[in-house]
Amino acid sequence: MLLRQAKSVTRFAPSPTGRLHLGHAYAALFAASAAREGGGCFLLRIEDIDPGRCRPEFEAAIYEDLAWLGLQWDMPVRRQSEHMAEYAAALDRLTARQLLYPCFCTRRDILDEVARAGHAPHTPDGIVLYPGTCRRLTPNEREQRKAEGQPFSLRLDMTAAITETGPLTWHDALAGDVTAQPQQFGDVVLARKEIPTSYHLAVTLDDHLQGVTLVTRGADLFAATHVHRLLQALLGLDVPAWYHHGLLRDETGRRVAKRDNPLTLRDLRLAGRTPAEVRQLAGIDKPSDASP
Repeated sequence: MLLRQAKSVTRFAPSPTGRLHLGHAYAALFAASAAREGGGCFLLRIEDIDPGRCRPEFEAAIYEDLAWLGLQWDMPVRRQSEHMAEYAAALDRLTARQLLYPCFCTRRDILDEVARAGHAPHTPDGIVLYPGTCRRLTPNEREQRKAEGQPFSLRLDMTAAITETGPLTWHDALAGDVTAQPQQFGDVVLARKEIPTSYHLAVTLDDHLQGVTLVTRGADLFAATHVHRLLQALLGLDVPAWYHHGLLRDETGRRVAKRDNPLTLRDLRLAGRTPAEVRQLAGIDKPSDASP
């Protein structure tokens, strides 16, 4: 059914910002199936780096919903909020090689700079491409702003990073061998004042530390893998294989997403649906393998 890789180590990594829905069920069951088919391991990770949006009750609901579906995971659950020191150490390594720089720009500053330039290129995930304003600050200017207490994020100097690693590739089960093109994202943010790590950094380091050999996730995250492959090379991390599966969609063809308040697994359970019926509704027995 899936990528045939002996003893694959896979993971399901939800954020506790709401209740799980059918799309989550599909992703979790897909990852578990990929691991079990080869006699491997299925891991659970809680991606709770954002304290402003994550809630304990949603984390508890994740465990409840997955257990109801009949899923069991190997090894203890990894909670990202308990590993900030590891992310900080990775940032320190990049800083020591002058691959990071402080960025004091607000969202408004970036939009104003782009407006002055007369065009607004975007990253693959729809964000306005950062114009590199703070990259041009001198070391003295950076230190002065820090001394004044101006909040800042840490951005990766993409040109310097690519120069250091050289060309990179990665392998996806559906797309085959892919040439990494992280420059599409510009100087990505790897840490913020309010959240001292980023999705890109945290998941890349987590996958390495948890020994993940096959990353299964939705095709909407295909482009992000370009950045993750670069971070792996910069930090000397293991390189897994990827399987970016199709996304579960509703009857209108729209992606099932948390922001649209779809029926949750709890809703379905209270309505009398069985785990077997939810598997069928999620389509896990007929995985969507549409290429990204």
